[in-house]
Amino acid sequence: MPTKPATVIPESEVELTAMRAQGAGGQNVNKVSSAIHLRFDIRNSSLAEDHKERLLSLPDQRITRDGVLVIKAQTHRSQDMNRAEALGRLQELVDSVAAPPRVRRPTKPTPGSKKRRLEAKNLRSQVKLLRGKVSE
Repeated sequence: MPTKPATVIPESEVELTAMRAQGAGGQNVNKVSSAIHLRFDIRNSSLAEDHKERLLSLPDQRITRDGVLVIKAQTHRSQDMNRAEALGRLQELVDSVAAPPRVRRPTKPTPGSKKRRLEAKNLRSQVKLLRGKVSE
């Protein structure tokens, strides 16, 4: 079941440009002549400031130094489908930074986990002694 997007991006902030896709060697490819380039200016958008910062700090090659996100969609034959795909990718990216950050579990072992690990190790060595094997 699809969930409601956390942040809705106004259409006025997205610039969609129809392009002619290029194949290998730079020749124009007619069957995907409905390519779309989506430009989204992150810094001048209506997103919350913390969302803007998270978007700008993403290690994404599609984000330029001046804070413009460029998404290219050229897999479908119709321009409308490519437009919908580009807008969907932008919405997914914005939703991913709008989600609250996950709480990481502690990386250092807790006293309880140290104790359990030591008990398990002792139990293994006792089992090895019972079998007649030399414990390490």
